[in-house]
Amino acid sequence: MTPEEMRRLGHWVVDRVVDHFERGADGPAVRTGTPDALRDVLGGPPPEQPGDAMAAMELLTETALLHMQHGDHPRYFARVPGPSSFAGVLGDWLGTGFNAIAASWKGGSGPATVELVVLDWLRSLLGMPEGTECVLASGGSLANVTALATARAVDGPGVAYLSDQTHSSIGRGLVALGFPPGDVRMIPTDEAMRMPVEAVQAAVAEDRAAGRRPGFVVASAGTTNTGSVDPLHPLADLCAEEGMWFHVDGAYGAPAALCEPGHRVLVGIERADSLVLDPHKWLFQPYDVGCLLVRRPGALDRAFHMTPEYLLDVAAIVAEVDFRNRSLELSRRSRALKIWLTFHTYGLERIRAAIERGIRLAERAEQLLRADGRFEIVTPAQLGIVTFALRGASHADHIARATAIGVDGYAALTTTLLHERSVLRLCTINPLTTEDDLAGTITRI
Repeated sequence: MTPEEMRRLGHWVVDRVVDHFERGADGPAVRTGTPDALRDVLGGPPPEQPGDAMAAMELLTETALLHMQHGDHPRYFARVPGPSSFAGVLGDWLGTGFNAIAASWKGGSGPATVELVVLDWLRSLLGMPEGTECVLASGGSLANVTALATARAVDGPGVAYLSDQTHSSIGRGLVALGFPPGDVRMIPTDEAMRMPVEAVQAAVAEDRAAGRRPGFVVASAGTTNTGSVDPLHPLADLCAEEGMWFHVDGAYGAPAALCEPGHRVLVGIERADSLVLDPHKWLFQPYDVGCLLVRRPGALDRAFHMTPEYLLDVAAIVAEVDFRNRSLELSRRSRALKIWLTFHTYGLERIRAAIERGIRLAERAEQLLRADGRFEIVTPAQLGIVTFALRGASHADHIARATAIGVDGYAALTTTLLHERSVLRLCTINPLTTEDDLAGTITRI
């Protein structure tokens, strides 16, 4: 393309994205198409001849990008939203436009430095010690698997203890890592949906008596279902006493530690041997970016280091970092640019305020629900999540109501099961959500 054509098309893209930020809340929170209808518009044989790029982009924005969940919509309360910031989008654009890679120091010392700076910011903000080894990944799923693969590589095989509220990707990851079924112990949670320390202690003693090595405890710092936080300090004490690796999954919840009410709930998170968080959730980044922090210096490098003959000429010296040696990713884009630019653009004060607003919105939603006698609070607001039930409703009825609101497009919310009880659930971490958004959603339920 000519520079003039590239500018014309690029300006059109910027305008469409700004339109989305400006008016996205006017559209549906989620829209789902049918396979045949979408294929009819977007499919067909691969184009043999050059075509009209503008027409193709219009087709993408008017069809493909309309039929999806809009996790940045102020009434997207399902699962865990992804309320992206425009500064994060700009950082992603720059990295993509410059085709930035962050695999080796010699091939990307600038992007690698940005990643090291961002990782040290996150380490410091979450209270992890200096020397903590970190890496960015695609999200919590791969970051958690990377953490557990590292733990096993460093400490050897052993039994992993997780709760019935642990994110399902972790159980899947343990299977993918080859953990035998007997080495994955599921601990039932208590009435507060937290993993009881006494139950973990009893399981550890049982395994030791049976000749198995207790190896890893997986704690949750904000579960997807309810936002509950496992007893971090007591679990850290148990791991220290028993010589176990203490992993904390804070994929959505950990950033809450940046604000005072979240920090109170998450005390003890800094004692993790490994900690995961997703900046594409509560740090307002576009998809995708997850973060893994490992307390033990050199652990990631020992687990993933590789220098084949065709990479000898780009191998780092001692003072440099090759990020390809901190996870299974060799080709890896620069995910840190958008976080760096977001922090520089908004500053910690505004980021903290945005996180705290998400916590307060869930508390306000709980107040509105309690004021309406048709609802019952099942788990109170914690870390931006509240669960509730419509009195007398079955699980099928809850699903039908949540589905109807999604089809209508006004909002998106999900149901779940807590100890086999059906509940509705709101996750309110978008700082653009208003009280009217909450009230309107509750009225429609």
